[in-house]
Amino acid sequence: MNDSALIAVGLPVALAIIMFGLGLSLTPGDFRRVARSPKAVIVALGLQVLVLPLVAFGLVQAFDVDPLIAVGVMLLAASPGGTTANLYSHLFRGDVALNVTLTAINSVLAAVSIPLITNLAIGFFDAEGTLGLQFGKVIQVIAIVLVPVAIGMLVRQRSDAFAGRADRPVRIFSIVVLVAVSLGAILGERENFVDYAREVGLLVTLFCLASLTLGYTGARLFRLRREQAIATSMEVGIHNTTVALTIALSVLDNTTVAIPAAVYSIVMYLLATAFGFSITRIDGMSRTEPESPVAS
Repeated sequence: MNDSALIAVGLPVALAIIMFGLGLSLTPGDFRRVARSPKAVIVALGLQVLVLPLVAFGLVQAFDVDPLIAVGVMLLAASPGGTTANLYSHLFRGDVALNVTLTAINSVLAAVSIPLITNLAIGFFDAEGTLGLQFGKVIQVIAIVLVPVAIGMLVRQRSDAFAGRADRPVRIFSIVVLVAVSLGAILGERENFVDYAREVGLLVTLFCLASLTLGYTGARLFRLRREQAIATSMEVGIHNTTVALTIALSVLDNTTVAIPAAVYSIVMYLLATAFGFSITRIDGMSRTEPESPVAS
């Protein structure tokens, strides 16, 4: 697992390229609209930073897993939303500007939330070790999100026509990259993946489904728009597993702690895709009403 350059290097690079494409679809007005409606940001952050760790804690207690696995799940829950959330929101017509804002904010909050939640888990589950998140990692995540998006927005500002023509190719490229990364991750860990999946597969699958559902239904309960609910769902459900893996392997120096994030990094792509299509289908059906008879 430590040698998986695809997850540690390939995915951030690919996402940086994709984020440029997402920037082509954004304008400064999108961010001004988010600033005028802080409710969506507050709701999403509350679900992710406060509620989600409680969900993770409940699951590890119910499954009574190994203490190091439990710490790994809590580390995963504390990790910020992944930059892939912006891509999925883009694909399923969510509020991408909200995602970009949330990812940036979450990346900063992670400097506090990850050490706090993970150290609490280490103490509660009586696992040895201490944790400190390097500031450089936070900057790296922010750079992957904001710099390519800013460049894409500048390109759009100079040529709106080019941005329009690039929309469909970028969507296709995004799907191809995600499929390649998912397959590459499975092949790269093919010797250990079956054992990992058997140990924590059901737990992380339930956690992923709970995260996606919590993000969408929680947002709708707070009367956020459909686009904002999709964005919140993807932000809460899709984690930056690269950060979780890096901390587990480099900071805690423990492969067992990294297992939940490694399995989740594959499961979340499959479930988020299925969840996105399900939401699109259900919303489409709810909007379809029988045509009223024409009065004669």
